Amino acid sequence: MKYNFRGENVEVTGAIKEYVERKIGKLERYFDTPPTSDVNVNISVYNEEQQIEVTIPMTNLLLRAEVQHVDLYAAIDLVVDKLERQIRKHKTKVNRKFRQQGSPKHVFAELEKEAAEFRGVDLLDDDEIEIVRTKRFDLKPMDSEEAVLQMDMLGHAFFVFENSMTGTTNVVYKRRDGRYGLIEPS
Repeated sequence: MKYNFRGENVEVTGAIKEYVERKIGKLERYFDTPPTSDVNVNISVYNEEQQIEVTIPMTNLLLRAEVQHVDLYAAIDLVVDKLERQIRKHKTKVNRKFRQQGSPKHVFAELEKEAAEFRGVDLLDDDEIEIVRTKRFDLKPMDSEEAVLQMDMLGHAFFVFENSMTGTTNVVYKRRDGRYGLIEPS
């Protein structure tokens, strides 16, 4: 793996780099072949609070973890623990899915109720709308269960993906009641 370090309000020293590489390198034991992806490591310090964010984009999986702690080395250990849990969760899910192929899929779709909750929101005038960030990414073919897993691993409230069964762009999202929703084109 190739490491890309970025420090914000802190100098990323050789000792820090070596510690991060050694700790994250231990994650390779979970893979049959060592991943060839880049590892993006962002380290920042604000008001004596150390923050480390690690992102490892792979072919069928995006690993991302972020931790804040007063001790940088403790934060590195905690972020590696989070990444390790994500890998184990993903491997368990993939193995379970492989064993259950052919079983019926359950789809959560209660969009009308969600739409009713948002009907009361006032819309802004056209001149008040401002897009402050644009993201571009490749849509990976997957089913809705795998998309929910990816969304949970990233810690996001929604996830855009290409449905492997239909080939259409879908969105899964976390509802306020803790369950999940799926948005499909008609």
